[in-house]
Amino acid sequence: MAARILVVEDEPVVALDLRTRLTRMGYIVSETVARGEDAVEFVGTLCPNLILMDIRLRGVMDGISAAEEIRKRYGLPVIYLTAHADEATVDRARTTEPFGYILKPFDERELRTVIEMALYKHDAERKLRESERRYATTLSSIGDAVIATDPKGRVTFMNPVAEKLTGWSLADALDTSLDNVFNICHEDTRVTAENPIDRVLTERVIVGLANHVILISRDGKEIPIDDCAAPIFDDRGTLSGVVLVFRDVSEARRMNEHLRHSQKMEAVGQLAGGIAHDFNNMLTIILNYTELLLNSAGIDHPWSTFLAEIQRAGMRSSDLTRQLLTFCRQQPVAAQIVDLNEAVLKTEQMLRRLIGENFTLTVRLQPDLGSVCMDTGQLERILVNLSINARDAMGAQGRLLIETLNVEVGTGEIPDLPKGTYRCLRVKDNGSGIPNAVRDRIFEPFFTTKEPGKGTGLGLASVYGIVQQCGGCITFESTAGQGTTFIVYLPAATGSTSADPRLRSLPFPGGTETILLVEDESTVRKLSRHILCECGYTVLEAKNGAEAIEIARQHAGHIDIVVTDIVMPIMGAKKMLQLIQPYLRRNKVILLSGYSDEDHITEPGSPLNTTFIQKPFSIAELTKTVRRVLDDVSESPHADTHDH
Repeated sequence: MAARILVVEDEPVVALDLRTRLTRMGYIVSETVARGEDAVEFVGTLCPNLILMDIRLRGVMDGISAAEEIRKRYGLPVIYLTAHADEATVDRARTTEPFGYILKPFDERELRTVIEMALYKHDAERKLRESERRYATTLSSIGDAVIATDPKGRVTFMNPVAEKLTGWSLADALDTSLDNVFNICHEDTRVTAENPIDRVLTERVIVGLANHVILISRDGKEIPIDDCAAPIFDDRGTLSGVVLVFRDVSEARRMNEHLRHSQKMEAVGQLAGGIAHDFNNMLTIILNYTELLLNSAGIDHPWSTFLAEIQRAGMRSSDLTRQLLTFCRQQPVAAQIVDLNEAVLKTEQMLRRLIGENFTLTVRLQPDLGSVCMDTGQLERILVNLSINARDAMGAQGRLLIETLNVEVGTGEIPDLPKGTYRCLRVKDNGSGIPNAVRDRIFEPFFTTKEPGKGTGLGLASVYGIVQQCGGCITFESTAGQGTTFIVYLPAATGSTSADPRLRSLPFPGGTETILLVEDESTVRKLSRHILCECGYTVLEAKNGAEAIEIARQHAGHIDIVVTDIVMPIMGAKKMLQLIQPYLRRNKVILLSGYSDEDHITEPGSPLNTTFIQKPFSIAELTKTVRRVLDDVSESPHADTHDH
């Protein structure tokens, strides 16, 4: 496309001659004007590619003043036309950075040459400026900090991220030695770290930063960073500077630490769950045989006192395993809609008695807080454990604050906590605080900083498990000598939940129905069979799911109820119940377990009516539950349609 040229010449004959010559050469003359101020005005409306400007013009502005204004406003190339080449005029014109001079009189060859060179130079400069803008925009928009230096290590560029991390603005840092701006040291030893740019300037290779290095910003803030530096070479291979790229790794460290902590807690939870499962089987045997002996011996027997002590020790052990199962989120719960404010008020008086009169308890409840869906007993356990921990941390006296509030959590704001509305419990004390050395371990089971015999180390572990099982999380803030605040996030309730059925207080008689008992632990199976047979039931026993299906297939009569452990070798309860249903007269099932790693034993929509008994169970709990489930007529009995 032909270039558009604006001619600024106050001699009409010369202006006409220029228009004629330029048109003949193939250029487009946008306009010819005689005054400098008119030239400035026309440039804005005509948008020419180049201006031919006479230096001496009539009017308010001469050619040099007009050219200077055009350069400031539009950045367009100007070529001076002049019959005057004195030194003063040339010096003044030079300040406007003209793209050429043409001395009058001129020929067409000279005119074309100067115009083409000016257009080429202007286009090259425009492309360079665009490239520099893209470069600057790219470096300014990336998430990493970028600093560039000259060959002497002086700062020539900083993007906004680098300004934020170092605390230096580009204006302050420009031409300053990088050592002043990029102040780094080793995190552990505090010894000044080698600046990577020094090695780049010496060795002319890409250099990475050593591990565990922190940047000390201008205001003294310490930031862990990771970085690398690379040399910048020009077209001739000469080192023209260095570029340093670095980033704040605080968040990455936090996420890695959170992942490591989560993995450790998961591993501890699996171990705790496995121990509790096996231990509950043994406790079931100990407690029930002890109860049988007590019933047989009578209260006056010399051994009754010893047996009672064994029974009490077994019950205390049972409580410990329940806390372990709570920690690893395998404790069955009776979830229901709970008004959090009301639950706190109900436990307030009990908490006051627990912490004692030397401690001040303040309760602040947010009005219209809303509800949560959880087991009321577990909610009470959270409050009790956190309050006791706070009391112990405060020493002889102190102040305890319990408050509730609604909190909106954004995406990624709290690790592993989905975006949404949460009801929060804040338990704050003014005690000694949590030492930095143990903060990563406070939720581990059996870990305690208390003296031997003063605690089991399961209080915070069970709170952690309860909150995780509810779909929430627990965090804490602590300052040495000033106290600790635990914050419990519980998901806001979105619907109604029915509580699991509770055992009735009245004893149930035995019966004559047929029970299929499935239990892989032989001693537990033997004990359960003995109890149920003593109550008059007919008991078919199997040691795993596959054997249970075979027994049901061969049994000539009806099976009224299945009592089964959940976790078994060869075939567990879930698969067995899917296959055994055709052989059941009534779809009634009682599940037994020391723990359960399955959320749903029966599929949604299954006709099976399931009830859960937590191991270790008592004789009364087993017999009452069996009788209650058999007597439950909420579902009509099914005739046995299987052809034996």
